[in-house]
Amino acid sequence: MKKELTIKQCEEIIKILKDRFEKNMSRHKDLDWDKIQVKLKANPEKLWSLNEMEKTGGEPDVIAYDENTDEYIFFDCSRESPIGRRNVCYDNEALESRKQNKPENSAINMAHQMGIEILTEDQYRELQKLGSFDLKTSSWVKTPAKIRKLGGALFCDRRYDTVLVYHNGAESYYGARGFRGSLRV
Repeated sequence: MKKELTIKQCEEIIKILKDRFEKNMSRHKDLDWDKIQVKLKANPEKLWSLNEMEKTGGEPDVIAYDENTDEYIFFDCSRESPIGRRNVCYDNEALESRKQNKPENSAINMAHQMGIEILTEDQYRELQKLGSFDLKTSSWVKTPAKIRKLGGALFCDRRYDTVLVYHNGAESYYGARGFRGSLRV
């Protein structure tokens, strides 16, 4: 698959990201859009990944700047788990272990195909400081190897004004569970 956007697609995703940036200044108070845009235009493969995040309903937005690496950090900021990334089990091992009623994909594989990382539990908690997300849905989060080795996987949501972490078999999948991603540009 070619991970490249046309000039028109680049302009469209940059406009979407700029509009979202301007409408949600509380997520990135001290950041300058012009500097972000320069980075985006210099990294077409990252722009492609952001477009994939957008196409699948993630509504990516800048949430931080890492001075040590000179990178802007984007998270999926859709109110609910991205609709185009639901009904997926945790990873390929879980997908292969299902004998029947297999989902089409896994969260880890889909994130890899999109060129993004699945949020960790800590990142998910950071996201929740920016607003109320996943009030009706849930999102897989990066699962520690020890838990995954035993067949489990972790997911999070927000209920009762609290971020909750749960576990499930990694092979499970639900219409209301997807995953959120992050990207450094």
